[in-house]
Amino acid sequence: MNSVSSTRQIRPATSGPAQLRERIRRGEHSGHTSGLCQGFVQCNVAILPRDWAAEFLQFCQLNPKPCPLVAMASQPGDTGIDGIGPDFDIRTDVPRYRLWENGQLAREVTDLHEVWRDDLVTFLIGCSFSFEEALLADGLEIRNLSESKNVPMYNTNIRCKSAGRFSANMVVSMRPFLPADAIRMIQICSRFPTVHGAPVHFGDPAAIGIAALERPDYGDAVTINPGEVPVFTACGVTPQAAIMEAKPPFCITHSPGCMAVTDIPNSRLAVF
Repeated sequence: MNSVSSTRQIRPATSGPAQLRERIRRGEHSGHTSGLCQGFVQCNVAILPRDWAAEFLQFCQLNPKPCPLVAMASQPGDTGIDGIGPDFDIRTDVPRYRLWENGQLAREVTDLHEVWRDDLVTFLIGCSFSFEEALLADGLEIRNLSESKNVPMYNTNIRCKSAGRFSANMVVSMRPFLPADAIRMIQICSRFPTVHGAPVHFGDPAAIGIAALERPDYGDAVTINPGEVPVFTACGVTPQAAIMEAKPPFCITHSPGCMAVTDIPNSRLAVF
């Protein structure tokens, strides 16, 4: 297994959250944010019309593992969110967005100015990227970082609790570890319930409805070495699955792996 130092040497170059957001606004970064801005909370994004927002909020509250709510807009139409960053603008500060119409992916864009509406409510949901720093600090290799890839993500047969028009099966992200390291990973992730917390499964992927680890539904496949077990964590792409089932006439999400990077230190989310 690679040491922490060697893993960090091949991670993408990083900068502070404000600097990264500025690069995203200028169109200089439109890819995934895994491994960037170490030490700061990254968030999944869901933006829905006001008449769908209350039911979506309830869906998040009923399913805190895949949908841990970090922040939301105070009012419909707000483009900034208190505490995320003084310069934060949801219309420009995510590398890539997905636009949905009636539950179908319409297109991806890198800026929301042309589609923004005064009735839209923004939700920021915790992301597993935030606990990767703690795993690296403990000497564990994060395979998607060491291979410079987006984390692999999979649809499962784990059913979420329904809320109004929203229901879905959970989406999970996967990281491989040796068994002893998997136990340590579970212990560390348990400290971060607001960024998905402890894994929901490890071992046989078929037990949660995953047919082939080499073909993730989102993100990139990573190497699984002999003796390693796949460890599955609830993933913030789950709201996209709920949106596909609920079929709101219009909504916006992040493109998988392309997160909103905040000014919130990861240390604030640890419960012990």
